Amino acid sequence: MSGLLALLDDVAAIAKVAATSVDDIAAAAGKAGAKTAGVIIDDAAVTPKYVQGFAPARELPIIWKITRGSLFNKVVILLPLALLLANFAPWLITPLLMCGGMYLCFEGAEKVFHVLFPHGDKHVEADMAVGDPGHLEDRKVKGAIKTDFILSAEIMTIALSAIEAPNVWMQGATLAVVGIGVTVAVYGSVAIIVKMDDVGLHMAGSDSGLARGLGRGLVKGMPVVMKVLSTVGTAAMLWVGGSILVHGLHHFHIDFPYAQIKSLAEAASHSLTQAPGFAKWVVTAGLDGVFGLVVGLALIPIATRVIGPLLGGGKSH
Repeated sequence: MSGLLALLDDVAAIAKVAATSVDDIAAAAGKAGAKTAGVIIDDAAVTPKYVQGFAPARELPIIWKITRGSLFNKVVILLPLALLLANFAPWLITPLLMCGGMYLCFEGAEKVFHVLFPHGDKHVEADMAVGDPGHLEDRKVKGAIKTDFILSAEIMTIALSAIEAPNVWMQGATLAVVGIGVTVAVYGSVAIIVKMDDVGLHMAGSDSGLARGLGRGLVKGMPVVMKVLSTVGTAAMLWVGGSILVHGLHHFHIDFPYAQIKSLAEAASHSLTQAPGFAKWVVTAGLDGVFGLVVGLALIPIATRVIGPLLGGGKSH
C-alpha cells in the first residue's frame, strides 16, 4: 500500500511539473507572440489579395491550402532551423533579424511608393494572362506560400529572440505554440474577412429589415475594412522593420539612430503629464517607421534592379 501511495505521490509531482511547464510555455509563447504583432498584422493584410478574382466557392479552399503551407513552413522547416541557430550560432540571429527587417522596410516602402507614384505591376499583368483558373489558383497559392515563408521566418526569428527558455525542449515547444497559434489566428481571421461580404449578401436578402440593413452595411463596409487593413499592415511593416534595424545597429554599436529616437521619445514623454508612456511609444514607433521608410525607399532600386533579376524575377519575392 505504501508503495502505491509513493507511486501516486510521484505521479502527482510529475503532473505538477508538467502543468508548470505548460504554463511556462504558454507565458513564453504569449510574450514572444506579442513581439511579432507587426509582422502578424502584415501577414493578415497581405493574404486576402490572393483570393481576389476567384469564385466565392474557391476562397476558403485556397486559404486552407495556404494555411497548410504556412504550418509546414513554420513547424517543419523554420522551427528546427531556429533551434539550430539558437544553440549553435546565436550570433547569426541579429543579422538575420536585420535582413528580415530590411525586407519589411522594402515591402512597406514599395507600397507607399506605389500609392504616391502609381505604376503597372508586371506580376498582376501576368496573372491576367493566365487563362486556366486551376493553373492560376495553383500559381497564386505557391506565391502566397513563398511570401508566407519570408514572413514566417521573421515571426519565428523575432519569437526566438524573445524566448528565455532553460532548455532546447522548452524553446522548441514555445516556438511550436507561437507558430501554430499565429497561423490559426492569421488565416482564421483572413477566412472570416474574405467571407464577410458573402455573409452580408445573404443577410441583405433576409425578410428582416434589421438583417437587411446589417447585410448592406457589411457589403458596403468590407472594401473600407480591407483598405484600412492594408494601410495598417503597411504601417506595421515599416514600424517593425525600422525598429529591428534600429536595435540591430545599436547591437553592433552604431548608436546614432537609436540614441536620437530614444532622446526624442523621452522628451515627448516628459512634455506630457497625461499618458507619458503612450506618448513615448507613439514617438518611438513613428520614428522607427520613418527610419524604416527611408531605408525601404533606398532599397527599392537595389531589390528591383539587382536582387530581383538575380533571383529570376522582377521583385525580391
